[in-house]
Parts: sequence; C-alpha cells; structure tokens
Amino acid sequence: MGKTETSLITHSLISDFKEITKIRLSVSVVFSSLAGYLLGVEIVDFQTLVLLAFGGYFMVGASNAYNQIIERDLDALMDRTKNRPIPGGRMSVNTAFTIASIFTILGIIILYIINPQTAMFGAISIFLYTCIYTPLKTRTPLAVFVGAIPGAIPFMLGWVAATDDFGIEPGTLFMIQFFWQFPHFWAIGWFLFEDYKKGGFFMLPTGKQDKGTAVQTIMYTIWTLIVSIIPAFGFTGKLQLSIVAAIIVFILGVGMLYYAIQLFKKMTEKAAKTLMLASVSYITLVQIVYVIDKFIR
Repeated sequence: MGKTETSLITHSLISDFKEITKIRLSVSVVFSSLAGYLLGVEIVDFQTLVLLAFGGYFMVGASNAYNQIIERDLDALMDRTKNRPIPGGRMSVNTAFTIASIFTILGIIILYIINPQTAMFGAISIFLYTCIYTPLKTRTPLAVFVGAIPGAIPFMLGWVAATDDFGIEPGTLFMIQFFWQFPHFWAIGWFLFEDYKKGGFFMLPTGKQDKGTAVQTIMYTIWTLIVSIIPAFGFTGKLQLSIVAAIIVFILGVGMLYYAIQLFKKMTEKAAKTLMLASVSYITLVQIVYVIDKFIR
C-alpha cells in the first residue's frame, strides 16, 4: 500500500470519526457548557474547564453516535445523511456502538470527577436524546419539545459543574437555551423539509411549511428574547446582567425576531436558512455577552 493510500485511509477514518460524533455540534455544546461554568464560578479552575470540555464532548459524541445507529436505515433515504459513515458502508454498527459506549462511560466518569450532579445531568441528557427524542422524530412533531431538553442542558451543566448546585440560576440558563431551540430547529426543519420527508421525520409543529409553523417560530423567538433579559431584573440569584448587557442581548433578540418575521412574510427555504444562521449567531453572542458582563461588572 502506497503512502498516499495510507494517508487517504487515515483521513477517511478521522473524518468518519468526526462525523459519527458530530464534532462541529459537539464543539458548540462544549462552548455552551464552558460559558455556563464561567458564569457560575468565583475562581476559574482550569482543570475543571478541561474536564468539562472533554466530558461534554464525550456526552454529545455518544448521543450522536447512538442516534446514527438507530437512524441508519432512515439516514440512507435522505440526501443530507446518506453518506454518513454507517449508511455509507464505511463503519459497522458494532464499531459505532463501541465508540458510543466508550464515550458514554468516559463522559460520565469525567463529569463525575467534577461533581456527581454534573454527571447525573449528563447521563439524563444522553438518555433523553437517545431513548426518547430519537424514536419520537418519526412519530410526532412533539419530538422537538423532548429534544429541546437535552439540548438545553449544556449551558446549565456548566453552572452545576461550577457550583455543585441546581437552583434558579442554572434553571434560567436552561430556559434560555430551551426556548431558543424551537426557532433554531424549526428553521432547519423548514429548509430541509423535503429531505426530512424522505426519512419520515416530522420536525415542524404543524407538520407543514405553513403560516402556523411560522407564527409558532415567532412566538418562541419572543419567549427566547424575554427569558434572555430576565437576569437584568435581579431575581435570578447570582446570575445577573447589567443594563448595558441586557440592552445588547435585547438588540440581538430583536435581530433574530426580524428574521423569524421574514420567514412568516416570505415563507421560503432561503428565509428559513437565514433564520437558522441568525439563531446560531444569537445564542453564541448572548453567551459571550453574559460572560464578558460578569467579568467586567
């Protein structure tokens, strides 16, 4: 075997590993966890930060690998997913299951080292995503509500990792990311509607690309905006937000709301894609604003 062939195989193995664990999604989840940790901690412990980053990646990677094992036959039907490692025939179910199992064990152990509550929430996240959200995706649009729970855990998980305590503060962080997921997922469900239909997935609240879905997207965007500025009013315990930061967060929210309204007006896949990109920018920037505000206050 030549050197080029070996490097191609190595490259393929690495890219398949990245895809089975959805590394880009995992990185965004780890970012949320670290933001939550920085908000909750009084003195930053870099060892805990590193443990949280790895623990978070292992948990998300495990969930994604289990998801791709369960949905392998449906993934083969959709253009977006037919070249994933399992339906593409490059990875066996046994290999994927081994990766998922190792990731689960490592993730729970690492999060347990931080504190038991963090490990518990991490385990709940994997269970909900794999055993409830994934099977429901082909049965009911309510799957998005169930999926929003594990999806909202990372931001909160960081605070619990920092404080070993679950109260109003991590609850608020959870709600921000919980409400945010609806416009985000429905935007994806809208512009991938035809592809999802091939796999029998029902992601939109009304099951159709209609005004009903667009109105609900606007409503949840408004809820996201409201919950995101609540810490400025002083009743979320140690989780606080200055007036300046709240105004910035509010402006970001109005920006996302603008794109949700554009989806209602235009009802196009392009408008849905723009809303999806706006939603990703929103949650990232809000988390950055929260963290910066805490450290300069």
